[in-house]
Amino acid sequence: MDMQKVKITKEMEQLYCYILLEEVKEKVSRLKSYGISDDDIETLLHDEEIFPKLTITKDYKIVVGDDKQIEIVMEPLVKSIYLLFLVHPEGIVLKCLPDYRKELKEIYALVRPQGMTERAEKSIVNVTNPTQNSINEKCARIRKAFIGTIPYRVLKYYTISGKRGEVKKIALQRDRINWEGRLKNPQGL
Repeated sequence: MDMQKVKITKEMEQLYCYILLEEVKEKVSRLKSYGISDDDIETLLHDEEIFPKLTITKDYKIVVGDDKQIEIVMEPLVKSIYLLFLVHPEGIVLKCLPDYRKELKEIYALVRPQGMTERAEKSIVNVTNPTQNSINEKCARIRKAFIGTIPYRVLKYYTISGKRGEVKKIALQRDRINWEGRLKNPQGL
């Protein structure tokens, strides 16, 4: 009798496992249809953190990570551009950058409280001029600053990205951003 019971239990367990596997396959397929990559799914299965927390400290350092925090080092202008895009989750069309020049100057003044130099003023004018390539160079520097610090498969969420001629933005979910300073919203400047 006990052998029969064990055999039935084993068969039921195998059937239950088969049903669970089919459900997992269906859910994985659904995740892929939403654009989640195989790498991200594998990371989830291994219980790794996909999107490390991004912290903007009170003194405007950019830090990545929860337990092990790593500072992302950038020049003041590059950091100011990054922060400008962070406070605009809707994104910015690069040809409209002149509309953000004043705000960028205000952010720069927070990042570099020693004051605005003539050279910095000129650089801000250049970077907000859509006919120049300066903004693209700065976006490349931002990307370079993050490479090696966060998993490559999620790099696009932490950097300024978007199609040519369309809105550029930092796609990181805002609940993954910890603001310690007052820059949280553009009206707070």
